[in-house]
Amino acid sequence: MTRYIFITGGVVSSLGKGLMAASLAALLQARGYRVRIRKFDPYLNVDPGTMSPYQHGEVYVTDDGAETDLDLGHYERFTGVSARQSDNVTQGRVYQTIITKERRGDYLGATVQVIPHVTDEIKAFALADTDDIDFVLCEIGGTVGDIESLPFMEAIRQLHNDLDRGQSIFVHVTLVPYIAAAGELKTKPTQHSVRELTSLGIQPDILLCRCEHPLPESERRKIALFCNVRPEAVIPALDASSIYGVPAQYHAEGLDAEVLRAFGIEGAPVPSLERWDDIMDRQQNPEGEVTIGVVGKYVGLPDAYKSLHEALTHGGFANRVKVKIKWIDAELFEKGDDVAAFLEPMHGILVPGGFGVRGSEGKIASVKFARERNVPFFGICLGMQMACIEGARNTAGIAAASTTEFGETSEPVVGLITEWMSAEGLQKRTAETDLGGTMRLGAYPAKLTGNSVVAGIYGTDEISERHRHRYEVNAGYREPLEKGGLIFSGMSPDGTLPEIVERPDHPWFVGVQFHPELKSKPFDPHPLFASFIEAAVKQSRLV
Repeated sequence: MTRYIFITGGVVSSLGKGLMAASLAALLQARGYRVRIRKFDPYLNVDPGTMSPYQHGEVYVTDDGAETDLDLGHYERFTGVSARQSDNVTQGRVYQTIITKERRGDYLGATVQVIPHVTDEIKAFALADTDDIDFVLCEIGGTVGDIESLPFMEAIRQLHNDLDRGQSIFVHVTLVPYIAAAGELKTKPTQHSVRELTSLGIQPDILLCRCEHPLPESERRKIALFCNVRPEAVIPALDASSIYGVPAQYHAEGLDAEVLRAFGIEGAPVPSLERWDDIMDRQQNPEGEVTIGVVGKYVGLPDAYKSLHEALTHGGFANRVKVKIKWIDAELFEKGDDVAAFLEPMHGILVPGGFGVRGSEGKIASVKFARERNVPFFGICLGMQMACIEGARNTAGIAAASTTEFGETSEPVVGLITEWMSAEGLQKRTAETDLGGTMRLGAYPAKLTGNSVVAGIYGTDEISERHRHRYEVNAGYREPLEKGGLIFSGMSPDGTLPEIVERPDHPWFVGVQFHPELKSKPFDPHPLFASFIEAAVKQSRLV
């Protein structure tokens, strides 16, 4: 029997519901249960694919090509379970589905309403693809009281009644603020949040209380009394020094035990947390430190590069070193700032993905610095394209090299991809195609040159990695680029799309068209990031 855990949030946003869901799932998984986590987002975008990273953070891409909320990255990193299209649904997608059905006549003339049609669609998303799963955790985005989230709250209320008794529970995440002037933790916001939730017909079974200071037993009993839960079901959640310490912290506070108790499950196996202990040991007891300069355009919001940040950290775990990330705005190098002044202290330089012309020349300047100074360089997606343009301009003698993404050019080293093969067959795009959901998305295979640097890193000559881009490096420039030392070491299986470039005569210089950070996990660091940080460690010993 599949059991459901519905996770809601109250008082304020950004309490960490996604991290809480990932940690709870990891604890249940550590007890031997099969888990899956889902995110329901109340906004009206069909998906976050067209949203600015400054609005919503990074767009996380699944193997099956879904552009999803960044919380799904937490889910995958903490559980190792690959997310799917069915694990993230927005209100926009719900309404899109309903309107499509209505236009097609599926409702047989009925008046289409929020109840039952919208709520039924949400419930169908919650129940889909759950075969052989012990626990499905459903995180509801937003905060209780938001008008946008009301259809989702009503749907999970109905679903709780539709399922058998003991098949679903509610976990509510709230804030217990500390008032410095009074020197007290205040429980009233949590009380009001639960009252708001119960007014919608939902009585939480467990309260997870985010707080900056330890929650006294007297305050736990007070919250339990006013919120109609057992004192043991009031779980304190203090700020953690690392997100990877959260599962063990929640276990120590009894969260997973209380969840099993709420379901009436007795005799569950003791969780095996050895791998989480090992991760924390590697993080808390590093044997060195390296500094990585990330030259990007969204550096003002760390969540815009969330998976990248974590993948670099995982590379540090693999090498038992602390990775210090220096976020550098690529536009600085276009305003006359000295590239060397910023990049000379770096042990490695990474140019990440992105869209648009802003900051592009600064990224190209960063590539040139890394190439000429023999500093380990890692280019991802747009970063690889900038590496190819830099190589064309400065080592292949193609001074006008550019990309059609930035406007018309006589030397389109990078251009709009118009056709490619996917699992669904031939895909075609034009410059006029809608932006949303029209990129090369999801996992695609690639073949590596047998004696290449990357083949040695992967330990194989066949890989599968996740893509999210609309432009590709033009394979027609392969010969001049390779004469300039930039080798095409990874190609699509049909040999038409460049996937990886490298400079074998450089200490470590790799550009990839895909996003390897999306598949990195703390207990299974991505090999490219592990190798990149290893090269940075060597670089740190040279300077």
